[in-house]
Amino acid sequence: MIEAARLMAKAEIAVRDCRAARGFPVDERSDPNRTGLIGLETSPITTSLGSLEAKRTTTNPEFAGLLVRLLSEAGVRKGDAVAIGASGSFPALIIATLSAARTMGLRAFVISSLGASEWGANIPAFNWLDMEECLQKTGLLDARPIALAVGGDEDVGRDMSPEGRELLRARIGGSGILFIERADLRANVEERLKLYEEAAHGRPIKAFVNIGGSWANIGTNGEVLKLRPGLLRDVFVPPPGERGVLQAMAAQKVPVIHLLNIKGLAERYGLPWDWKAAWRSP
Repeated sequence: MIEAARLMAKAEIAVRDCRAARGFPVDERSDPNRTGLIGLETSPITTSLGSLEAKRTTTNPEFAGLLVRLLSEAGVRKGDAVAIGASGSFPALIIATLSAARTMGLRAFVISSLGASEWGANIPAFNWLDMEECLQKTGLLDARPIALAVGGDEDVGRDMSPEGRELLRARIGGSGILFIERADLRANVEERLKLYEEAAHGRPIKAFVNIGGSWANIGTNGEVLKLRPGLLRDVFVPPPGERGVLQAMAAQKVPVIHLLNIKGLAERYGLPWDWKAAWRSP
């Protein structure tokens, strides 16, 4: 857990330095810990409201240690395959999960959406894909996803500006990474499940980590709002046309780690709310 937290701290510094090099220095009013993982209040690629305090809370490197704990409790062991469904709303939680996966020696397969809620990875020219590329270059984390989506409403960005949608579509199109663009929930979920299965090359997926509130990952059934954040033991599985990847994985008896409702997550596992770092590298 300590090793994963240290790796996450290094990854944060790498993202912050990369961000500054691209002309987007940290705003210490919103990001006093100088993590580089706090975005803008609003932008063309912003999808929904978001809590600044929640976003700051997730930048605590102890979240990487928490992911080691949760994955271990889920029964995941070295060499196992894990699937990650990630929203750009919580870049710090993606880094925490990848840090835990690398420390534990796991094979992590990520499908990311690039739209982000307020204060997430919502800088148009420095979105989550840009952060992933920075981490790839440093060699700290294997952050290249198996597929990308615009995200937001119906996974095609209906809740963001037309400018933002086209910007992300062009960015994904130029990345060389598979682009998921399906507004039909059932078809979208089935494509994601197939991609995870193919990436694992026949090995079973030992856990699914949901990061954020992506339409494709949590579905449309209101029961999902009642889920307790963290490792889930019991998940209501709605009909296929309403379920996201989270419920589809649960239906297959795959353990699910649900990273949403950050205040509840922090309270459940004893992590500080609106974290303030005791130190931060200059």
